[in-house]
Amino acid sequence: MIKNIFIIGKPGCGKTSLIMETLEELNLDAGGFYTSEIRERGVRKGFKITTLNGKKGILAHVNIKSPYRVSKYKVNIKDLEETGVKSILNALKENKICVIDEVGTMEMYSAKFKKAVITALDGKNKVLGTIKLTPDPFTDEIKKREDTKIFYLIREDKEEIKKEMIKLLEAK
Repeated sequence: MIKNIFIIGKPGCGKTSLIMETLEELNLDAGGFYTSEIRERGVRKGFKITTLNGKKGILAHVNIKSPYRVSKYKVNIKDLEETGVKSILNALKENKICVIDEVGTMEMYSAKFKKAVITALDGKNKVLGTIKLTPDPFTDEIKKREDTKIFYLIREDKEEIKKEMIKLLEAK
């Protein structure tokens, strides 16, 4: 049975929007988090992490100090773990659909994050998330799981993929 649903695709193709639209359309009880850009005067300066109940943190930013970096962005492990990881574990505890947006390069620096993702994937809750497109040992293993469906999103296929995701989320 498929219980874990992930979307892959190029940056800006609408992965996060698709997750949020699907949750809204189904009016599902969900927990977890999503990520979005931090822009200042039209320039991307970083990424924030927001839980589905509204708690916010900084995932990465050009102006923070951190030994972990992806491109020009320094990764904020503290907020990832205190906001993102806690939201995953709370969703599992509260028996909600667990949203993980995303399992990406920045998140790979946190062992606690990886552990929470595996706990969610192995648990009874359905998981809905985005996962990095490029190869990585951790994400490649997730993509191979028998209980996991991966959708490759391009804008033209958005409605069709949403229909398929809804069927999987509604299945008992």
